[in-house]
Amino acid sequence: EPAKAEPVKETAKTEAKEASSDNIATTSATATSNTASAADTSNVPDDNDITEEEEMLLNEHFKEHMNVIFIGHVDAGKSTLGGNILFLTEMVDKRTMEKYEREAKEAGRESWYLSWALDTNQEERNKGKTVECGRAFFETARRRYTILDAPGHKNYVPSMVTGAAQADVAVLVISARKGEFETGFERGGQTREHTVLIKTAGVRTLVVAINKMDDPTVGWDKARYDQIVTKLTPFFKQNGYKADSDVIFLPISGYTGAGVKDRVGSACSWYTGPSLLETLDGLQAVERKINGPLRIPISEKFRDMGTIVSGKIESGNIRLNQKVMIMPEKRICEISNIYGASENEEQSAISGDNVRIKLRGVEEDMVQNGHVIVDRKHPCHNTREFDALLVIREAKNIITAGYKSVMHVHTATEEIILAKLLHKVNKQNKRSRMPPPFVKKGERCIVRIQTTKPVCVETYSDFPQLGRFTLRDEGKTIAIGQILKL
Repeated sequence: EPAKAEPVKETAKTEAKEASSDNIATTSATATSNTASAADTSNVPDDNDITEEEEMLLNEHFKEHMNVIFIGHVDAGKSTLGGNILFLTEMVDKRTMEKYEREAKEAGRESWYLSWALDTNQEERNKGKTVECGRAFFETARRRYTILDAPGHKNYVPSMVTGAAQADVAVLVISARKGEFETGFERGGQTREHTVLIKTAGVRTLVVAINKMDDPTVGWDKARYDQIVTKLTPFFKQNGYKADSDVIFLPISGYTGAGVKDRVGSACSWYTGPSLLETLDGLQAVERKINGPLRIPISEKFRDMGTIVSGKIESGNIRLNQKVMIMPEKRICEISNIYGASENEEQSAISGDNVRIKLRGVEEDMVQNGHVIVDRKHPCHNTREFDALLVIREAKNIITAGYKSVMHVHTATEEIILAKLLHKVNKQNKRSRMPPPFVKKGERCIVRIQTTKPVCVETYSDFPQLGRFTLRDEGKTIAIGQILKL
């Protein structure tokens, strides 16, 4: 679903024709239509009203910011592509890149040097695998971008989920090399799971960069490109993406830079479309709730001459010396410094910005990933129990009440138990009268979920970014869901 905080208004009849990830929004909206609106959104101005303060903030942040996550199977070339983008947009100078190349050659990893611009710790460089969700910044003439470099290995999916929660658009990197595409796309490959997770996180636009087209096994072959597009398109449709409007395919070479900043040119005479950066610049602007209630899910925290937290501003805006509250602990603190995506100090930041914030009046050990920074007048909900609509995507056996799993909601990770199965939901979005004894793969149901600790969440209809989640178990995504009632 689009990552914007407004209720879904499409009818059940229309939604029934969409894929499962689009379908569940209708039930969510229906289930909450008779309940009172959450207190924290009651004072939000009308969408069409641009206040004087909002106009001033827009003038301060005149160039739109967009968060781009690079996803895909391990060794698809995500970090190499990201590193080359930093070099081509002059975020990393030639001398630094030559240093990386020299060090990589000495380590016997010559072809990995571009990825070292994003994979900064020694473990990642030694293995050639991204472990944590890397973060970097680049800028074009039109926009400012934050790169979120997700790990491709299945062992590090939780890090990928945290990155997905902060993304506005996804670049799915596919290796065209013979055998590598098939490994990534077949059952158990991360191409499939990453696509499901990014859709669940609310990322609507998917740019599919078919990488390694310069490889000797490919040689910019149009037949290989068409084969990959043909295999991927039905899968995207199954997961709720519209092939004609939500998905963009393009051939590139992340290593040589062909098709990244500049168009591929003579190397690929059959493709005359835009480059990757031109495609990103041409995407429709993301709607921002600049004057909405403040919501910053914390994705990272550390101590450096004070308590520093980082995260994406999902709604609202912040200024220096502003007093804020950290939920669910309700700790009052003050913003003493704001660091933007380029690591420069800023006076303010608005919805959509990925920021680091130094807080005064709170210790680092009092803050956890998944806590949410809010303004004191409009706190978010925190709860140990809620009703949700689940779509069971993968389950070896039947699922019954008492089932335990791990929930990923925005940047929070929490152990949960399915306390009750309340209703089954059919394709027409009608609920069963009696609670089902069990559910299995492919079915939808309304359940009551209990968490081990209080979590900061909202209903999906009030605030989609804090109202959708995934359940994972044994290294697999078991179900996706939306919160109906707190």
